[in-house]
Amino acid sequence: MHFNLAARLLVFALCLVASWPGAARQTTTPTIGEQREAVLFWSQAQREAEFRDMGARFPSDRAESGSHIRELPEGEPLILGAAGDAKWLDRYMAEHHVAGVMVLHKGRVRVQQYALDFRPDQRWESFSVAKSVTSVLLGIALQQGHIASLDDTLVTYIPELADSAYADVTVQQLLTMTSGVQWNEDYADDQSDVAQMYRGACVDRKAHVLSYLSRLPRQWPAGSHWNYNTAETDLLGIVVERATRRPLASYLSDTIWKPYGMATDAFWIRDECDGSNTGGSGLSATLGDYVRLGQFMLEGGRIDGEPVIAEAWLRGGTSEQASTDAPERGYGYLWWTDTDGSYAAVGIFGQMVYVDPARELVMAQVAAWPKATSNELVAARRALVERVKQAVDTE
Repeated sequence: MHFNLAARLLVFALCLVASWPGAARQTTTPTIGEQREAVLFWSQAQREAEFRDMGARFPSDRAESGSHIRELPEGEPLILGAAGDAKWLDRYMAEHHVAGVMVLHKGRVRVQQYALDFRPDQRWESFSVAKSVTSVLLGIALQQGHIASLDDTLVTYIPELADSAYADVTVQQLLTMTSGVQWNEDYADDQSDVAQMYRGACVDRKAHVLSYLSRLPRQWPAGSHWNYNTAETDLLGIVVERATRRPLASYLSDTIWKPYGMATDAFWIRDECDGSNTGGSGLSATLGDYVRLGQFMLEGGRIDGEPVIAEAWLRGGTSEQASTDAPERGYGYLWWTDTDGSYAAVGIFGQMVYVDPARELVMAQVAAWPKATSNELVAARRALVERVKQAVDTE
């Protein structure tokens, strides 16, 4: 009896190892970096269970909230379905594994709905929404004088890159994803750069991305070609941390989370090699605080009437600086832009913070899409945005 139990446990363990990307090469307990890469290939059940608890699953720093909480007053419910179709949002969320949707219009909550047993007090992983937050933190560091200029080269803050393809890349080129360095961001390919960037061994206590990116070749002249690159936003996070001498989570707490009035602490995952918060992903917050972040942006990055983001960042951050391969969408400073003046922070598996200044509209969505991304899933999310805009416009 005991032998049969032990045999079953051994088979179960072998199955777990076999399910890991690159399992044939895996002979020891996965490192934190390897576990982070494996998130791209989790099952649907894992995504829905674990995206709400990433701050506990991985080493993370806390971005503390303060005693002051910015209230989100209730407004009249916004009807998104056609006449008599009150269940449209239910069907949308069920079909696309969406855990939460919240809409603010003129500062009031018009839509707030949860699913997948997700609660208002729980946090959800934002993935690349963190890029947009890191970009804003750089804009704040610029305002405070920690960053001298967006034209500074990266080696001003990260001299280890002096002998790499990043030697002459500027902060602004990193903000616009136009470094020109070769990179593959295919989430479905476990051999792509984005699936490999955290897998290597730590070298000289340098962040994973410093070791990985320093050996990549140049593909285009700097500033000439847009190419989406998660690792480069980790680099940007290192720029902010070194310039401010603060972890991203701590700087976020002191510059936005506490003074603006976020309701709940956020968590930001640390790189296992040097302890830095990874600027390209790893930030978890509540749905309510994501929508507060959007409202902060809608208000021009001001707190108590005072601007906290540098004017140089505000002039370009949320308007198109680089053209992309997506119709009607451009790229600002790590924010996606649209032709109607709206802009958004988006992350794989369905995350979004959307801001429409003309309509005084903010939306947030957290989700566990069945794929990291696809044309169909992106189109469905855009259809939700359009329904909200139409509902506001027809009132």
